[in-house]
Amino acid sequence: MLRIRRFEERVVALYPEQQMKTPVHLCLGQEAIPAGVCIHLGREDQIFSTHRSHGHCIAKGMSLKSIAMELYGRETGCCRGRGGSMHLADPEQGIPGSTAIVGGSIPLAVGAALSAKMQDNGRASVAFFGDGASEEGSFHESLNFAALHHLPVLFVCENNQYATSSRLAARQPDTGIAAKGAGYGIPSRELDGNDVLAVYRAAGEALGRARAGKGPTLLECRTWRWMGHVGPTCDVENGCRPRDMHEEWLSRCPLEQLRIRLPESGALSPDFLESTELAVCLEIDSAFNTARHSPDPDPSQILRYVDGRG
Repeated sequence: MLRIRRFEERVVALYPEQQMKTPVHLCLGQEAIPAGVCIHLGREDQIFSTHRSHGHCIAKGMSLKSIAMELYGRETGCCRGRGGSMHLADPEQGIPGSTAIVGGSIPLAVGAALSAKMQDNGRASVAFFGDGASEEGSFHESLNFAALHHLPVLFVCENNQYATSSRLAARQPDTGIAAKGAGYGIPSRELDGNDVLAVYRAAGEALGRARAGKGPTLLECRTWRWMGHVGPTCDVENGCRPRDMHEEWLSRCPLEQLRIRLPESGALSPDFLESTELAVCLEIDSAFNTARHSPDPDPSQILRYVDGRG
């Protein structure tokens, strides 16, 4: 969680320099969800992410340098500077690629799960998506297909309650997204997406079911993004979201909740937390310093890698 938080904070700090060659959709405030889910995944397991992909990719093991270089549009980025923030990929880490299409991650994860079942290789796949994606046809089609074939896939809805500036209650009946899974016979749960331990337990149970051949699970993780839908600024000032809700969720910071609980349990010492903070900051310093001084793509090669010819 800390690596995700500090990485996103660095993007916020540096983005106004206008050197990053991509729009950015930040996951500040939502760090507990990718951290709690991806800790259960091996390199061979696959995740399918969204336009808000930084946290998922970091939690799955993607290099911070690789992501930072991609944000700067460098030839040495994970997609050679051609993908940007919304299209991160690292197949060796089980990240075939994120997609900017709302709901696009869901059928891809189902396809990967079908492949895993046909090969009987023990792999699981995870689809991350937002509350807005639950209104897409691909969401319902994918849940139905995954349930019908008992596929090893975990559906993780990061319900941050607003699709851009449209609140959930204005878009669909207030039945909860988790309830939609029941219509397909899929075990579904709604949980506090800012409680990393709750996410950890629920994801572990769900992935255990998937690997045991018991089919998919839907987790609705309620959370809140601290920044606007896109960009390095908050959208509360311009009235896109209500200030009172924003301040309430800021007080439920996932990192602060964990910091309070761990020392009380005796799990981690203050010295360990301090040394971890220092190590993470040094790693991020290195990632962004490298990115800022890495080479741009050769303009004569602009069409290279954008189709199957490589």
